[in-house]
Amino acid sequence: MKKVSLFIWLIIAMIIFPGYTSTKTKSARTYKADVIIYGGTSSAVIAAVQVKKMGKSVIVVSPDTHLGGLSSGGLGFTDTGNKEVIGGLSREFYQRLYTHYQKPESWQWQKREEYGNKGQGTPAIDGNNRTMWIFEPHAAEQVFEDFVKEYQLTIYRNEWLDRSKKGVTKQGTNIRSFRTLSGNTYEGQMFIDATYEGDLMAAAGVSYHVGREANSVYGEKWNGVQTEVFQHGHYFKSKVSPYKIPGDPKSGLLPEVSSAPPGAYGSGDDKIQAYCFRMCLSNSPENRVPFAKPQGYDPARYELLARVFASGWRETFDKYDPIPNRKTDTNNHGPFSTDYIGKNYDYPEASYERRKQIIKEHELYQKGLMYFLQNDPSIPADVHEKMQQWGLPKDEFKDNGGWPHQLYIREARRMVGEFVMKEADALGKTKVPNSVGMGSYSLDSHNIQRYVKQDGYVQNEGDIGVHPDKPYSIAYGSILPKANECTNLLVPVCVSSSHIAFGSIRMEPVFMILGQSAATAAVLAINSKVTPQALPYATLQAELLKDKQRLEF
Repeated sequence: MKKVSLFIWLIIAMIIFPGYTSTKTKSARTYKADVIIYGGTSSAVIAAVQVKKMGKSVIVVSPDTHLGGLSSGGLGFTDTGNKEVIGGLSREFYQRLYTHYQKPESWQWQKREEYGNKGQGTPAIDGNNRTMWIFEPHAAEQVFEDFVKEYQLTIYRNEWLDRSKKGVTKQGTNIRSFRTLSGNTYEGQMFIDATYEGDLMAAAGVSYHVGREANSVYGEKWNGVQTEVFQHGHYFKSKVSPYKIPGDPKSGLLPEVSSAPPGAYGSGDDKIQAYCFRMCLSNSPENRVPFAKPQGYDPARYELLARVFASGWRETFDKYDPIPNRKTDTNNHGPFSTDYIGKNYDYPEASYERRKQIIKEHELYQKGLMYFLQNDPSIPADVHEKMQQWGLPKDEFKDNGGWPHQLYIREARRMVGEFVMKEADALGKTKVPNSVGMGSYSLDSHNIQRYVKQDGYVQNEGDIGVHPDKPYSIAYGSILPKANECTNLLVPVCVSSSHIAFGSIRMEPVFMILGQSAATAAVLAINSKVTPQALPYATLQAELLKDKQRLEF
């Protein structure tokens, strides 16, 4: 009787949840699909859609509850560069947002004509191409959930990879399965790591790099330590003392300043560009919540900002970029802002517990900063008055008090794969082999450290912004591990690139482009019974072009 019941249960499960089978044990289950995707980012969802469109079964194993990563996590003022090179499902994502904002009911807190049409270089709302490049977090998340519903995607949320040595099972260079902390096992023919951290890639024994390579490694200019290089406004333009008593080293350093030397110009290190939360703020009185004093708040940690204001700096609101309904995508701007410089170096390799701690530290730093700006007597009157108009939106991130659910992991691990994208490639100066997508944004690295100069004043280091000559192609080999390391894994987010090349590649539209291309390659490799590394590029190219991916400029 028990065997019959189990058989009936399996049949019902296969009907309700097509695309996988499961085997139940006392403590866990085994799920199977043609392609297993690990991650809950925009790249992960788009990759799953592509697998389904090509007729294969797919499971998304997401450590996140909310899908979309930064695209639904506050980054609504899209970093696009040249929008002509954004094709395929990535473009469809922005077209769906256009459709959303054509509906009158989507404009709750302001009229559509009041919003204007400000984007990055081109209109936010492009009527000719039916695209919307600037959007609210909840609107983006709904698009991803619509994809899930329409394509009947199987998603397991809050499922975290077991990163121990027993977490990934390989046979030779093939991943057979991986296990999550819940005890569940996921088996597939092909795997895609679409996380910001590259945890599956690392657990599978694939080579990767963390930090900046020295300029000498790949013959680059903008990669290594960049002392006294200032390409944005995110540096101390006036002489500001880093000491508790200005000018007195014996008094000790203020918070948020490192005592370590920055390193020699052009040298490599294991440091990574700063993280922050891309806050969505509202200035609609009916839809805003003032910033409360956060746990452990100490105004002394923001003394550097008070000194910046005292020097005459007044760029506080330069990156309160407007998105619909009287909201912003608020990003870091200036020498002391939302970027928590130097406090994320261990994040890529850290345990889950330590990562949660780092994320919380970033949250408390940033909430404290906002409270300081709204309430501290050292804040200039004009800034204080304007800050009082802003708060967290009641209708965003409702399950998290209006605070974004995704920290901006600008960079973590980067694979060292079949092809390494380098500075010259991302500047459009080379002919990149076997394109699977394109990028066009500037080589953009946020600050990496804040240190004391030899003259006794404070300065930031690592902020780079170099524009490419033209849009550039991204090599197929940059999403492939080396064939002697893993032959059924594709990595469309932690791509094989140098630190500074990744500064351009790391944009959300590109992650979606590469997610679709990775999924296409995975399915074609299954159909052809070859490894992704052995898949003829002409076969892949034809499929990508059919799906309206942009491969060359």
